[in-house]
Amino acid sequence: MQYGKVIWGKFIERPNRFVAKVEINGTVETVHVKNTGRCKELLLPNVDVVLSEAGNPNRKTSYDLIAVEKAGLGLINIDSQAPNKVMAEWLATQSFDYIKPEYTYGASRIDFYMERQGQKYLLEVKGCTLEREGIGFFPDAPTERGVKHIHELIKAKQEGYWAGIAFVVQMPKVKEVRPNIETHPAFGEAMEQARAAGVQVITIGCSIKPDTLIVDKKRIKGSF
Repeated sequence: MQYGKVIWGKFIERPNRFVAKVEINGTVETVHVKNTGRCKELLLPNVDVVLSEAGNPNRKTSYDLIAVEKAGLGLINIDSQAPNKVMAEWLATQSFDYIKPEYTYGASRIDFYMERQGQKYLLEVKGCTLEREGIGFFPDAPTERGVKHIHELIKAKQEGYWAGIAFVVQMPKVKEVRPNIETHPAFGEAMEQARAAGVQVITIGCSIKPDTLIVDKKRIKGSF
């Protein structure tokens, strides 16, 4: 996926989960943070961040904070909308007969429904921005919604769907994603149940530049 015009800035603080204070060319600006997760290990004082121009004169903030430079790792895209956009682009290359985003199944809205040669597919997408010692972890904050989606996928698998969870890794180098059981034990338990039920887990590594997020084919683990 491609952003429009982007610029660099210095992170100062995050007054709440929606906005941050960033220094841009010597001026402190209030910007929108495109991730409501904690990002505590990333949004540190004086780190370099990437901002995308909103291009909407009616907005209160002129920029979106979309990426953060992490020492020893590189640029991490933290845009929570990016994983689904990247996945939509990638799925379009996977020879499906039909793809529908935001598909209602049971009591949940699953990110993608697909069909191929009569087989029905359900795929939930999770963006991963938390790294420790070269390993990715999800989630970075408790997600009851995420647990609910996993149980829906288990049910779908039992009903004959191909069911899967895709972790889109929004950072370089990381090739593995594990459940963050320290933050949300129930998510780890649900993932174990899903694997046992035959729900597939796919890891999609990405190449990150300030204005792009692209699937790195060398870091794809799992398949349809």
